[in-house]
Parts: sequence; structure tokens; C-alpha cells
Amino acid sequence: QWCRIDLVKLEIAVNGESVDALCCIVHRDQSYTIGKNLCKKLKEIIPRAQFKIPIQALIGAKIIASEQISALKKDVLAKCYGGDITRKKKLLKKQAEGKKRMKSFGKVEVPQEAFMAMVSVDRQE
Repeated sequence: QWCRIDLVKLEIAVNGESVDALCCIVHRDQSYTIGKNLCKKLKEIIPRAQFKIPIQALIGAKIIASEQISALKKDVLAKCYGGDITRKKKLLKKQAEGKKRMKSFGKVEVPQEAFMAMVSVDRQE
């Protein structure tokens, strides 16, 4: 006998781009826990960059789980001892503009261990 089951496609997006290799089909009831576990695991595995990296678990266009890898901070004020505060503000503003530009052009490489982690997360459930 056949019975109807509510299955959904769980997509993983890293930095706004869907990673096809990490997509899977899961039961709707388990989608939140599997998505949350995958996001946590990817947060541990993906190396930090100079900009924030959002990791999202999606069903269609709806975000069901999300994690964020924080940006590496470079101390641009280290070489400014004392002096005028406007110089410090200028350096921080310039750094913020550079990070914004880097985020728009930046590519995030998903390491091979992430794909192995996906298999282990699926087996744990």
C-alpha cells in the first residue's frame, strides 16, 4: 500500500547562494531540526573571512534556520596613537566600505569536510 507523506526540499544557502550539493529531501516535521543541525555544523567547519557569512536552511523561499559566521576583525587603529579623532573615524569608515564591497564580490568556498558532515548529521537523526 502507498501512503502520502509530506516531503520538502531542504536547501542550504551560504552567503546568499544555494549550495546544490547540500540540498536534501526531508519530512516536513524533521526539517527544522535537520536544518538547524546542518547550519550549526557548517558554522564550525567553514573558515572565517573578512566579512560576515550567513548560513541559511530554506524550504522554498522561507528561512527555517540560520547561523552567521562573524567577520575577522583587522585592527586598523593599531597604528593611530592618540591624535585627531577624525583620522580614526576616516579609517573605520574606509574599512566599512571595503568590507561592504568585499561582501558583494566575495566568494565563500565550502570545504570538503562540510559534505562529509552533512552525511553524518543525516545519520544522527
